[in-house]
Amino acid sequence: MAQLIRVYFRYWALIKTLVGRELKARYRGSILGFIWSFLNPLLLLVVYTVVFGFILRPRDPAFAGSPFNYALFLFSGLLPWVWFSACVLESTTLILTHGNILKKVMFPAEVLPIVSVTSNFIHFLFGVPILLAFEIALGHTITPYILLSPLVMAVQYAFSLGFSLLLSALAANFRDLQHLMANIVTLWFFATPIIYPMSFGVIQQHRWLKFILYLNPMTHIIEGYQRAFYYGGMIPYKRLGVTLLLSLALIWLGYWAFDRLRDTFVEEA
Repeated sequence: MAQLIRVYFRYWALIKTLVGRELKARYRGSILGFIWSFLNPLLLLVVYTVVFGFILRPRDPAFAGSPFNYALFLFSGLLPWVWFSACVLESTTLILTHGNILKKVMFPAEVLPIVSVTSNFIHFLFGVPILLAFEIALGHTITPYILLSPLVMAVQYAFSLGFSLLLSALAANFRDLQHLMANIVTLWFFATPIIYPMSFGVIQQHRWLKFILYLNPMTHIIEGYQRAFYYGGMIPYKRLGVTLLLSLALIWLGYWAFDRLRDTFVEEA
């Protein structure tokens, strides 16, 4: 942990430069450029509003009333999931993609997962004003509990970083992990309360199902966003605290694996 913190301080200028380059490269050549960072989540919200607000309107009493309620609920969980899934999928190709840099110069490889998680976090932040703007426009109540959302973001950042460190190190030596994680992320999505609330009748009726969902760290993170942005209530701080401890342990494990395997990166890349 101490070594990773030193990496942040020692290579902060490099991290900032690479994050800026990553953000610019994402929409390089497009006419609208950075505007797409706002348009993409906006269009995503519009699509889900039309599909689930008017065409496939859910019958759950929790979303009764406005046809936009479910769309706002879905978007409050989908935004952070896009951030997390992007980090996971990118981490499986980080070392291979940047092989030329690792071979030519003495480059600190642990910077790559940090840049990936940070750049995707910034893209996530671009989507938050879109969600808030729609909530205000639709008359959805915003409570002071929304000020606790940065705590949820910090937990997710730690969890994403630990996972990215571990996956990027392992995927450099086991390339099948790239294809495996693509399928795991899909299953993980449906095992996380994003398209359904934890108050869903089936979940409440079967305790074993609720127990399994609570074993998923992303369940508590997504619930934190949903409570802060949609329900306007207290975030599950106890379960988020446990998730944070798990994330720190994952960071330690990920950095340990990264450090042990770094000598093989140049050969594998």
